[in-house]
Amino acid sequence: MTYAHTITLSTSFDDAVRLTKEALGAQGFGILTEIDINATFAAKLGSDVAATVGDYLILGACNPPLAHRAITADPQIGLLLPCNVVIRRGPGATETVIQAIDPATMVQLSGQPGIQAVADEADTRLRAALDSVQATAAH
Repeated sequence: MTYAHTITLSTSFDDAVRLTKEALGAQGFGILTEIDINATFAAKLGSDVAATVGDYLILGACNPPLAHRAITADPQIGLLLPCNVVIRRGPGATETVIQAIDPATMVQLSGQPGIQAVADEADTRLRAALDSVQATAAH
């Protein structure tokens, strides 16, 4: 099973982060968390370890109306929220990878009525955001 939607861009890491945040916002997602894996690894494990990862950012994206519907349908679904979006660029790489969780994962793990509709809408919005990033970066 694949659990991510992935695009690859020939843009800088910083441009990919900016474009991704803008596209997510246009789809009704706010960023609740932002985890800089490189900085965390550098602080906790040393700069040598961080250098092996390169640029790696995890965005915790949340669309409040969708999150409300999901939590109402299955209170445990909060374990799978927010929707994670990863932006990464390995050391020496010429491309930046952007990945968004496939919300179908929620359906497979929950099985509660109502989760399918929420996952479908979240999937549509996340894919639209990735499509927008890809189209904008291509110009």
